[in-house]
Amino acid sequence: VALTSLKLQSSMFRLLHTSSACQKSQAGRYRVTPKRDFPLTYEMANPPHQIAHRKSWNSWNTSNLVGGLRSSETAVEDMFIRKFMTGTWHALFVSEVIIKRQHNIIRISGIIRRSIGSRKMYFLIGYSEELLSFWLQCPVKLELQTVPDKNAVIFKYI
Repeated sequence: VALTSLKLQSSMFRLLHTSSACQKSQAGRYRVTPKRDFPLTYEMANPPHQIAHRKSWNSWNTSNLVGGLRSSETAVEDMFIRKFMTGTWHALFVSEVIIKRQHNIIRISGIIRRSIGSRKMYFLIGYSEELLSFWLQCPVKLELQTVPDKNAVIFKYI
């Protein structure tokens, strides 16, 4: 009986944590590197608590409001659009894919590198708009800007 109570007491001490809780939020923040050579874009440089002050949301829609319809479907569609765009425009996006929904039109915007020819770029724009319009059953417009290389969008180094 004494051995059983000793095991019970030792197991109770293992379950009790006496360290103080850290109330420091780390999500969405990047650590400073020793050589300060890690590049950040403007979107990455602003911490999450600056959303709506210095940076905006990556998805613009009204389905997340109280009483909004299709909030889960909209989130799944946004994830599908982002995966489709990064797969179709392989290694060309240097910024985040921004999705704006206005009435029944979906506008997709972003910054891409100027590493492909204009004919191929126009083909990919038409291809992406047509397929996404067919799959999502609403008009889709691509609003893309080009930069010479990915160093043009670097905001700062940490």
